Amino acid sequence: MIRKRYTDDELLSLSGIQHFSFCKRQWALIHIERQWEDNLRTTEGHFLHERVDDPYFTESRGDVVISRAFPLVSYALGFYGVADVIEYTRSKEGISLPGHEGLWTMRPVEYKRGKPKVDERDEVQLCAQAMCLEEMFGVEIGSTDFYYHEIRRRVHLDLADALRDRVCSLSDEMHDLFRRGKTPAAEKSRACRLCSLVEVCVPKLTTKRRSVGRYVRNHVRDACEGDF
Repeated sequence: MIRKRYTDDELLSLSGIQHFSFCKRQWALIHIERQWEDNLRTTEGHFLHERVDDPYFTESRGDVVISRAFPLVSYALGFYGVADVIEYTRSKEGISLPGHEGLWTMRPVEYKRGKPKVDERDEVQLCAQAMCLEEMFGVEIGSTDFYYHEIRRRVHLDLADALRDRVCSLSDEMHDLFRRGKTPAAEKSRACRLCSLVEVCVPKLTTKRRSVGRYVRNHVRDACEGDF
């Protein structure tokens, strides 16, 4: 399927796809309404990434070259962002790497504060990073890795077609909501208590407001039906 090509002015933050996958309202509060509150989890995450994101640092380990804080863009997805780490591995196939002989394959590695999630929020973010690299360099990336600080080890991720399709679907929905400036209503869950924006979101009030609106609509409908 041929996708729309976004302009520079239409690009959205790639990291937002993780927020959007977790909670669409949280994403809208941050990226549309520009509201943000730090809690312990986000503060620890910032600290970890400060240690990783050094754009002037490149490290070589034999047949592996590591580049940090690598800028990303995709005009097909409409995203811009930064990859924590790009690992280049010497290969018979790949791209040339300035200052290094031969050809190299590339793969993003994302550093996370916690441990693997039960949902897809981390996976769609890393997949989107890989799709940006594929578009930028004309390469194919079949798999990537996370490094989770809490368990202190890597977790492998295969970039299956279903995951790529999910990234495209989320991208389309994010751009639609952003263009309309629409903040979705809250969907209260157990995860709300861990959200850094819970005091801004106030999910109890927004869900109640939606319930009142439904009550009014039902009342009007019943009244109209009673006239016949």
